[in-house]
Parts: sequence; structure tokens; C-alpha cells
Amino acid sequence: MTESAAPDTDPRARVDDELDRLLAAGAIGPLDREFARLLQRLVRGQGSRAGLLAAALASRQIGLGHVCLPLTGFEGFRRRLLAEDEQGPAIWAPAAAEWIERLRRWPAVGSPGEFRPLVLDADGRLYLYRYWRYETGLAARLVELAQAPVRVDEPRLRQGLDRLFPQAAADAAGPDLQRLACANAALSRLALICGGPGTGKTTTLAKLLALLLMHDDDSLRIRLAAPTGKAAARMLEALRGARDRLAGQLEPALLAALPTEASTLHRLLGVRPDSTARFRHDAGHPLALDVLVIDEVSMVDLPLLAKTVAALPAHARLILLGDQDQLASVEAGAVLGELGAQAGAPSPQRAAQLAAISGCTIEADPEPLLPPLRDCVALLRRSYRFSGASGIGALARAVNAGDAGAALAQLEAGAEDLQWSQATAIEAVIERARSGYRSYLQLLGTAAAAQDPQALHAAFARFRVLGGLRSGALGVETLNARLEREARRAAGRPDTALWYPGRPVMVLRNDYGLNLYNGDIGIATVDAEGTLAVQFPRPEGGFRALPVARLPEHEPVFAMTVHKSQGSEYDEVLLVAPPADSPLATRELLYTGLTRARAQLGIVASAEAVQVACSRRVARDSGLAGRLAEAAAGTLVQPPGVSPRTPG
Repeated sequence: MTESAAPDTDPRARVDDELDRLLAAGAIGPLDREFARLLQRLVRGQGSRAGLLAAALASRQIGLGHVCLPLTGFEGFRRRLLAEDEQGPAIWAPAAAEWIERLRRWPAVGSPGEFRPLVLDADGRLYLYRYWRYETGLAARLVELAQAPVRVDEPRLRQGLDRLFPQAAADAAGPDLQRLACANAALSRLALICGGPGTGKTTTLAKLLALLLMHDDDSLRIRLAAPTGKAAARMLEALRGARDRLAGQLEPALLAALPTEASTLHRLLGVRPDSTARFRHDAGHPLALDVLVIDEVSMVDLPLLAKTVAALPAHARLILLGDQDQLASVEAGAVLGELGAQAGAPSPQRAAQLAAISGCTIEADPEPLLPPLRDCVALLRRSYRFSGASGIGALARAVNAGDAGAALAQLEAGAEDLQWSQATAIEAVIERARSGYRSYLQLLGTAAAAQDPQALHAAFARFRVLGGLRSGALGVETLNARLEREARRAAGRPDTALWYPGRPVMVLRNDYGLNLYNGDIGIATVDAEGTLAVQFPRPEGGFRALPVARLPEHEPVFAMTVHKSQGSEYDEVLLVAPPADSPLATRELLYTGLTRARAQLGIVASAEAVQVACSRRVARDSGLAGRLAEAAAGTLVQPPGVSPRTPG
């Protein structure tokens, strides 16, 4: 009997058997199976095989980083979910049109605006209700910010831009993109500034904040935030450098008004001891600020960004910074990539405003159906870090373009800042890593360094091994075990010693009581009495010591995954790319890993792995672009009884 001819209601034993087999095969997880079973109970036995399969798969999508299950993405054909095995025949999903029709009749599924466990939209996307509400709430609030009128004094803005950018507004290379980005951001309550490493995002931010302070009020309450403590500290450090460079252009009072603190988004929103999903600040208890800046937005998942924008006060500005070509969050959604895709030529009205205040001639797009956020997105393309002769810069451009031939040609050319090795044996990799950590390992053998966190952190932070895989022969776990053995020997400790002066560790779990966050890195030192403590850098400078026994979950960090490295940069990087047969061999992972290097990059990868990575992009299933268009057109359906600003 074919699936289309099978009755929609099946004995529970058959559905449970299929879910169990899908679980055993890894097609779904335990929580996905239990979610489907929960819906079976909620609808009081009105079991639909098509519905229960869809429920389990929609739940699984969240774990894979997607926001929804696009039923029409099955190309209109019945899709085999599991091949025939010793446990039974192949398991097939219904054809898309039939599947959608059956789901619309199932009590657990509702249309947008209905309060049901699952939401099926007009385009055949199936959502868990919570994630449909996150996407809808985020879209509504972003469009609200983008469309909110902003009163500006154009002569005053132009005067401020001239002070901040005293050079000519344009040269042979075209208009100053940083100047344009500042001008554009001043014209809207939503601003997205995208660009790769070294394109001047933080410099642009510093000048933008100074421009807003000059134009509006030097008492503006500005808050800086990032998804991790490490990213927040790095943003603050970069902003300090930009402030120092502006010292000759701006009066001390204005420089003093620039923010001097940054926090994680979780700490900004206020973690509640009774819940890991809800925060103290929401639409009913908004944040006390006038401007919110979020850096490294590529690392922010859909739920967290939805909750953040919901907590903004009605008058606030939102400034988002990030690299839309980097890896997306490990959680659900790829929000920055979707928002960055809205970039393009501005509307005629915005182009005229930009020309008036920036002094640059801007080409407009008269198309009336522009993406709704196009006027809010600025792309910085010029790299101030990588010169035209930089191998790293050329490789990054080739990888981003998906041009495997150009990427391999660049690797084979052997530029001064780029070394490529196809020797993937563990000993060869360890030897390269040992060379990179040479100055740090030498420091471990000196008694004075054991008590000097500044020297240890400075030496260790110069170089890092980045891996595409966590486990396996060249996975991060294996590399850390081997490199820690080298460090113990350099410190004169036996292989059985767990702790030693100079041991670097990375926190793996947020601990709000200790003000430590996933990704924070500390290094062990000893005091005069020989007591070990782990020293963590303070954002404002200096270090704070924490007894080893009080550390939250942690691991050694000689090597770290590319995902964990986001928000960080190192003078030198050794990137161990995933093999060609790994699903993690993607353009985004390769680009993110190689652009962590400021000056020198070593890359260990086969030619085939590079070719595969360049040809494969990370795709996240989502309906955010459609929700944004609906919000702009006034047709977005809101959750029942819920304000557009309460997606939490």
C-alpha cells in the first residue's frame, strides 16, 4: 500500500515503532520523539501518522539550528526518512501537498495567529509555536524600528561628520563607506553595520556614537553588549583603541561620554534564578537605555535576539554589528545572515538624505518593493588589515565567493602570511602547534612567569590552534590532550599532574554568580605560598583570581573549535580544517577560521577538503525574510493576545 493510499490514522503501535526506528537511526532525538508522543496525548488519541512524523521532525529541526520545517522543501515528492532495514520496511514521508493537507486537519496544528503547539504558515513552513512567535516578534519589532521617524538636524549632522571624517568625502576609490555607514545609522532607529575583519566596524561604531552624542545629547544612555564575555571584552578593548585615535579630533567631555563598559546579552537582560529562558527585562520591564549596541550578531540565536529587541524601550536605537559571512549561532537561526541579505542600493528618499548630510552621491534603487530593511544596512568592504598582497585576505575573498580554484591557487602560491600543509598526520600537526606556542612554552619553564598572569596571557594569546571537529584523530579533544602534555613537560610537571602554573582553560558553562561565561579563558598561576588560582582578565584591565575548586565546567584550550573562536583574533592561527567527508566542511567554517588570524595563518587541509568547503554553504531553514516583508506590508499575523514586542 502506498503512503498516499494509507489511512491518515494509524494504530499507535505503528507510529511508535517508526519513531523508535528513526530515533535509533539518528534521524530524530529522544526529545523529538517525546514531543510527538506528547502531542498524541494532547489531542486525545487523534493520532495522525503524518502529523506525528512532522512534529518529531519539526522538533529535530531546532536541534539542527533551523527555525522551521519547510514541507515544500521536500520538492513535492515523498521523501524516504529511513531505508529498509532489519527492523522493517523503509519509512516515507507523504508528498508535500498531501502532507500539508493532512496537517491542516490535525488538531495540534494551527494557522498563524492560532494558539496551537504547531503552526503551519501559508508557504508550507511548520513551526513549533514558540519559534514562530520568536520569528514573528523579531520581524515586527525590527520593521517598527526601521520605519520609526527620526528627527534630524541635517546641517548639524553634516558638521559632525566633517569633524569625524576630516578627509575628503570621496576619493578615486569611491565614497568613504565608514562615513556613509555613520550617516545612514543616524537616520534610523535601526542600523546594521556588516563587514569582515579589519573593515573598521569598531572604528565606525566609535565615530557613530560620537556623532549621536554630538547631535542628540551627550547624556545619551548607551549600552554595549555581545553574546559572550570574550566578545564583549574584545569590543570594549577595540572601542578604547578607537577612542584614543579620536583624542585629537574631539573634546575630552565628548570622549568621556563614550561607553566604558560592555556586558553579555544575558547579563544585560538580567538572568532570573528561577528560569534560564526568561529574563528580568522584557516588553513590560524595558531596559534603561537610549542606544543599544550589539556586536558579533552572527553568534546571536533567534530566541535571544527576539527577547532583546522586545526589551528595548519605545524610543531606543538599536545598532547591530557583525560579519554576515561568519558561522551562524550554534542555536536556532542565522539572523545576521538573513538581515545582511537585505542590503542593497537605498531607496530614493534615503539616497537623497545621505547625499545631503554625507556629501556623497548615492545611487538609489527606485524599485518600490525593496527589502524592508534595505535602508538600515551598511556594508563595509575595504579591509584595513589585509593589504592587496595579503594571502589571508585573498584566500578569505576566494572562499567567500565559493571559488575553490582561486582558493587553491592562493594556497599553492605560498604568500608570506599564509602557509598550507596537506600533511594531516597528528605528529605533523603537533609539531606545527608546538612551534606556534614556542614563546609560551618557554615561559612556563621560568619561575617568575608562574606568578605573572600578564606575561602568561600575553604569550598564550598570540597563537591558537583552531579545529573544525571536536572529536577524532585531529579533533580538538585529541589536540588538547597532546598539547597539554607538552605544556606539563615545559612546566616541569609529570604527565599525571592535572594542574600546573600556566595551564590555560576555557569556561564551558555560564556562571552568573561568578560572572564567568561560556568561552572565557583563564590561566593558572601560583602565589608566593604555592597556591594555585586561575586568573581571568577583567574587561576594565587587570585580572581576578579564582580558586581552582570554584571553577565552573571547563577544559584546556590549546585548541578550540572554530565556533568557539568567534569573537576572538590572534596574531597567528593554525587552522585544522575538517575532512572532505565531514558535514562541517563548509564555506562559513573555513572563512571564520582563517579570518581569526591577524598576521599569520597556517592551514592543514587536503585539496579536496578545500574544494568541498568552498562549494558548500550552511543553510538554515527560516521564514524571517517573509515575516519582515509581511510586517512592512502590514499583513503580519501576531500571536493571539500578545503585543508585537513580547516574543519571549
